[in-house]
Amino acid sequence: PNAQMAALQEIDKAIGNHGMWKLRLKAAIDSGRIETPIDTIRADRDCPFGKWLHGPTIAPATRASVHFARVAELHAQFHQTTANIAALATSGQRDEANAEITGTGEFSRAHRELAAAMMEWKQALR
Repeated sequence: PNAQMAALQEIDKAIGNHGMWKLRLKAAIDSGRIETPIDTIRADRDCPFGKWLHGPTIAPATRASVHFARVAELHAQFHQTTANIAALATSGQRDEANAEITGTGEFSRAHRELAAAMMEWKQALR
């Protein structure tokens, strides 16, 4: 049960933290700058959720679930997409970057899919 609670907490925190990236990207598009290096953004195993997801504290049963595999894949894609858009934003390609964070853009899709997969995982853990 403790591993289950820990997983629920990690997923909850991750939903909030990854959701904040849209605001960060908007700010980067507006200013042409971002504080976090692009390579750091791309590194999906270095954010707090990635460290937990790929770290030693996650329960083997949690790691073995279909939800783990799906979230791990989508989480990596999310970081890749976010880094790509940050690169556009900081290289003067504002219109391209803006298109990616709205409506049918890559970031919107990556974020929606990751959030949905995390919510499904939470349901399964309960």
